[in-house]
Amino acid sequence: MPVLKFRVYWEEDESVYRDIAIKPTQTFLQFHQAILQAFEFDSKHKATFFRSNDNWQRGREIILEMDKTPRKAEPLLMSETPIGAAVKDPNQKFIYVYDFAKNWSFLVELIGVSKEENIKITYPTCVRKEGLAPSQYGTKGLVGDKLVEMEEKYDLNKEGMDEEGFGEEGEEDSMGGDQAEEMGAEDDLMF
Repeated sequence: MPVLKFRVYWEEDESVYRDIAIKPTQTFLQFHQAILQAFEFDSKHKATFFRSNDNWQRGREIILEMDKTPRKAEPLLMSETPIGAAVKDPNQKFIYVYDFAKNWSFLVELIGVSKEENIKITYPTCVRKEGLAPSQYGTKGLVGDKLVEMEEKYDLNKEGMDEEGFGEEGEEDSMGGDQAEEMGAEDDLMF
């Protein structure tokens, strides 16, 4: 059975994305759950998918549960709609919106099709993570592996830093002492 690979971008920052592999017979409900898990979001809120085009315009809606909202076209249900039924194009795009109060929007794009599934993998599965996931509820504390990842990426070592993050007393900054004094004298004239 073939496997579809979708790239799910966070709309606010396209360098933050997750690649999710899913079988065409699996439902949008399973896809929704895989996206939440990949971005470390909880499942407390409503969500919807929209079929989209190359211009990211919203088309047919695929909803989590039926509601009374009037729409131009009858929406499809995530639990009843297989992914393969909504893929009409080799570069098919969807827009995924989660938590309507916060309006988390993700751009979803089909980026590949494998002819055979890997029998060792349980689908859907996240096959690639790029960038730190946005924090669902405000700021997220950086602990454990994520802190190490940030330290390595931005060279945030603490060597030569005191408790407040400043260098040791007596260390010169990047300007020479005379330059710093001249700058200070100029600053005094401005006030």
